[in-house]
Amino acid sequence: MLDLDPPLRPVRRREGYPPLEDLGLIGDGATAALVGLDGSIPWLCLPHFDSDPLFCGLLDHARGGHFTVRPEELVQARQRYEPDTAVLMTELTSAAGRVRVTDALAVRSGADLADDAPAQREELVRSAVVLDGDVRLRVELRPRGGAQVRSLFSGLELHVPGRPELRLHLRSNRPLDGLDSTHELHRGDRLDLVLSWGRFHRHHRFDAEQMLRDTAEAWRRWMARFDYHGPEEALVRRAAITLKLCDDWVNGALVAAPTSSLPAPIGGVRNWDYRYAWIRDAAFTVFAMRRIGFGDEADAFLGWVLDAFEQSRVPRIMYALGGRPVPDEVEDAELEGYRRSAPVRWGNGAADQRQHDVYGEVLDCADQWLRAGGTLEPALWAGLSGLADAAATAWRQPDQGIWEVRSEGRVFTYSAGMCQVALDRAAAIGERLGLPGPIASWRASADELRRLVLEQSWDEDAQTFREHLDGGGGLDASLLALPLRQVVPVDHPRTVATAARIAERLSAGDGLLYRYLHDESADGLPGDEGAFLLCSFWLVDNLAGQGRVEEAERLYASLCARSSALGLLSEQIDPSTGEFMGNFPQAFSHLGVIASGVNISRAKARLR
Repeated sequence: MLDLDPPLRPVRRREGYPPLEDLGLIGDGATAALVGLDGSIPWLCLPHFDSDPLFCGLLDHARGGHFTVRPEELVQARQRYEPDTAVLMTELTSAAGRVRVTDALAVRSGADLADDAPAQREELVRSAVVLDGDVRLRVELRPRGGAQVRSLFSGLELHVPGRPELRLHLRSNRPLDGLDSTHELHRGDRLDLVLSWGRFHRHHRFDAEQMLRDTAEAWRRWMARFDYHGPEEALVRRAAITLKLCDDWVNGALVAAPTSSLPAPIGGVRNWDYRYAWIRDAAFTVFAMRRIGFGDEADAFLGWVLDAFEQSRVPRIMYALGGRPVPDEVEDAELEGYRRSAPVRWGNGAADQRQHDVYGEVLDCADQWLRAGGTLEPALWAGLSGLADAAATAWRQPDQGIWEVRSEGRVFTYSAGMCQVALDRAAAIGERLGLPGPIASWRASADELRRLVLEQSWDEDAQTFREHLDGGGGLDASLLALPLRQVVPVDHPRTVATAARIAERLSAGDGLLYRYLHDESADGLPGDEGAFLLCSFWLVDNLAGQGRVEEAERLYASLCARSSALGLLSEQIDPSTGEFMGNFPQAFSHLGVIASGVNISRAKARLR
């Protein structure tokens, strides 16, 4: 769980890899890095989230590459963030001394992180200060594939094979013999390292301390807008920063996670590239961020969705960050995978799947955009109207659903429900603004589709909605999201019964839920998986909406307690061990932290 002043503890490795719980996240709105409790950086893609990785030791500790700063004979360590920032401090102890390494992907002095403009300096700052004793500090910089090195501009110039577009420069306040060096340091001594990929100026000022101060101040200015008074406030604050670290500040897109191919479960093949922007993630993000004071981010996400839709002319479920198509999925045979869980994948094969919920996601974003004061051009309305028309019939056709199954498509209840959202929001926009279109027909279709969801997907014997609109299939935790999107009333007896049945039948223990049971809902992939955290947060939201606020609070507290000491969450949890699984940190899980906290606060206010 989140610990603002954690104790020192031994550094762990499992099959040569750090547990995901022992990693911290830093970022600059263009990319992100993971920093290990052992002083390593085993993950950094340059220059963007979805670029090839410079360091991916997280996917192959021997060949993937890393950037490590740590004392020889490391014994214990701890990590914490500077309050309300993405500046990370790792304290490492050896038999002879203690050193603190402060890491940040630097942002420009005076940067406004709410502005949709580049803020990154394209520089990674690693600053080590000896706190006690004497330390032999080892520095190892190992890009994937190696690097050719030469002395240049008071530092080292690196050329990485296969990445000729990257101009890498490593500078330091102490002499560097090469990419591997050892520094004898005493109490009070500093070692500053700055890895640059966009700045190559002979007389460029070198002041790592000032860069760290500027970065921390920019984050604190941004967090001054934070507005939340409810349960688990410290974790909600950290969740807001984590979401901002998954945000492409210029485009307004949000990556599902900054990593690729972290497995769920260990040893399985469910290893996907999440460094892209899903439309549904943006829609959920808008709700969460606007309600804790970050309206600019919410508007940026909405604008990105509408821009991406206009650019592609057809609704896609996910996009690369600039609105381009997602690259084809390929397997990387050179990397063994995290804890030897192959394959490692780049690109995402689900990008071209048929998922009918996208109609509702786009139109819900458009509705929120307009309610917040956005404008609607005639050409965009024509496109949105076409989506509503398509949704009116698409719900009858099989698709791959919210969970992106890689088996034969089905007529999912959730997908039909999101087509209802598309029709409802299109009708609401047209009614409110007096726009042209078959408004009455959309409204009638939305009402009819809501009735079908309530009646046709209901299994009277099992007392629950079912995965398929015809009442067949297994239980599916996505049914918990239907009342959150206002498809069905949260307090309708059938909604209440469904939530209770899911809590019972899909339970992984201790408040955790599976998305579905694999023996009842085949998804075309071998093996099982862990408990999906967002589903449990959806259950919190349902309980709060039903007025069962104390139950909601207890479940919410138990879920929040599963965060790492840094307040970070993965996509899934291994129910048997509590270990993190899947890509990390996962935006969806942090959205759950925020949204459920807000929903509990509102439910408590209604009871006063």
